[in-house]
Amino acid sequence: MSSFLEPAQADISFEFFPPKSAEAAEALKTTAEQLAVAGPAYVSVTYGAGGSTRSGTQGAVEQMLGLFGDVAPHVSCIGADLDELRELLAGYRRQGVRRLVALRGDLPSGFGAPGPLRYAADLVRFIREEFDDAFHIEVAAYPEGHPQARSLQDDLTHFVEKMRAGAHGAITQYFFNTDAYFRFIDEAYARGVHQPIVPGIMPITNHTQLARFSDACGAEIPRWIRSRLEGYGDDLASIRAFGHEVVVDLVDQLLTAGAPGVHFYTMNRAEPTLALLRDLVGRKGLALNSAPGFASPVH
Repeated sequence: MSSFLEPAQADISFEFFPPKSAEAAEALKTTAEQLAVAGPAYVSVTYGAGGSTRSGTQGAVEQMLGLFGDVAPHVSCIGADLDELRELLAGYRRQGVRRLVALRGDLPSGFGAPGPLRYAADLVRFIREEFDDAFHIEVAAYPEGHPQARSLQDDLTHFVEKMRAGAHGAITQYFFNTDAYFRFIDEAYARGVHQPIVPGIMPITNHTQLARFSDACGAEIPRWIRSRLEGYGDDLASIRAFGHEVVVDLVDQLLTAGAPGVHFYTMNRAEPTLALLRDLVGRKGLALNSAPGFASPVH
């Protein structure tokens, strides 16, 4: 293990996606209120391809700012107009947003030109040039490689460029193979990256949904996990119980080894993440920076 990972108390953070209906907005409000008791360091709100959920993201950010001290909207650059991007970022500043997740993003269907900012590193440089140090910038990391990358080494080169462009930290795509994360950390550290790289964590509650997401984003489900999930068939209770244990053990390994925090992909549901936190703090005794209701034992 490289010295890049030093054991310490770890921050938790959550990701939400913008609701698409009034009913979904009300459900998200309830979910956010339930998760607020865990005292996350910040929460993030996703952004659709080419900014397709821009208004929904802005609305969700405004809602979240009333519950959480730090809310980080995702901002993508591909296909973006620079003036509109300046306006968007200036608006977030006026709202009190202090943190962003800067992404390349995907072109929406039927959209031809990538625009003046082609990569996330270009977006990070743009934010720095336009707003200096006004925002804390997170970027994405792919321990198992971006699905569109030509090679793992090429993907790592792009990651290092994002960090050198001025990112303060990174959040990984979710994974279930800790070796992939630790190797990625070691290789990034060897190339001079010193910013924290926080593992993204996906609760396992539905086999079909997980398989679909994983196939799309290139996250590997280890064969033994996939086989066990397939073996449960439609037994959702067994899938959730098994998935819970898998993810508790995964986070336990990561934080015990010194990962700087964990970022939960909540899928706009509170209970799977809350159940994981209860076990991690109560049963595993891990040191999480969180609210009194989830206070860790003194080490």
